[in-house]
Amino acid sequence: MLIDFVPDGDLYPFESRWFDSSVGRVHYIDEGTGPTILFCHGSPAWSFLYRHIVRTLRGKYRCIAVDQLGFGLSERPAGFGYTIAEHVAVLGELIDHLRLDGFVVMGHDWGGPIGLGAVTTRAERVRGIVLGNTVFWPIEPLANRAFSVLMSSRPMQRRILERNFLIERVLLAELGKTLTPAEADHYRGVQPTAEARRGLGVTPKEIRAARPLLDQLAREVPARLGDKPTLVVWGMRDPVFRPNACIPRMRATLADLDIVELPHARHFIQEHAPDAIAAAIRRRFP
Repeated sequence: MLIDFVPDGDLYPFESRWFDSSVGRVHYIDEGTGPTILFCHGSPAWSFLYRHIVRTLRGKYRCIAVDQLGFGLSERPAGFGYTIAEHVAVLGELIDHLRLDGFVVMGHDWGGPIGLGAVTTRAERVRGIVLGNTVFWPIEPLANRAFSVLMSSRPMQRRILERNFLIERVLLAELGKTLTPAEADHYRGVQPTAEARRGLGVTPKEIRAARPLLDQLAREVPARLGDKPTLVVWGMRDPVFRPNACIPRMRATLADLDIVELPHARHFIQEHAPDAIAAAIRRRFP
């Protein structure tokens, strides 16, 4: 299934590009020239989340932002499971297809494990890392696991698929006063039907189901990427990934680490503080 949605050229002024992965057609943008940054989104977002940052940085950097399969303008392929491990494999294919080398990877939410999972086996090609409100270890807090159980239940799965719950009641509930109506419609417009939202339905389950992958990342990120220059940009009002629980572990794991706190930002930091994030990236990776 392909998505019949055309972004507004003023809101999303980028050329759409496509990659035929082994399991489905992936949409991405590739803007600007210079040092490469690969932007990875989480759930329930798509590359639109990075639009302000890409517009700011593309004059100096090559900015690649991908839509994971099941999200944004990418295909909803039959038979695809939408697990984090499957997303990791597809992103790895794209990295190899584009022959990326000496690049920075940025991950937010599930984009952290997806991006890091793809580059742990390509560590020699990675220049640096940017992490924002994400983890690369098993998600243990009771509130997160309870959310997973609740969202995995049959009634809530119906709400996710039939009523677009994760867009309407999670993303837009947080960003409603930040976005214009047209911007909000860009998050809705790429998830138009229950069939199109199958990938959204899987991600809450992965909080528990992806534990083997997250256990692996907890070992491999320090071993293979722990000495890479890393920037952490953190929304300090995030109720999902609380700074007091996450930032100390990153300090203990990553040897060459800069941290930029975004005091007024909640979970979707790219919408709350895009200029601060772009400025931090310019300072860390000139």
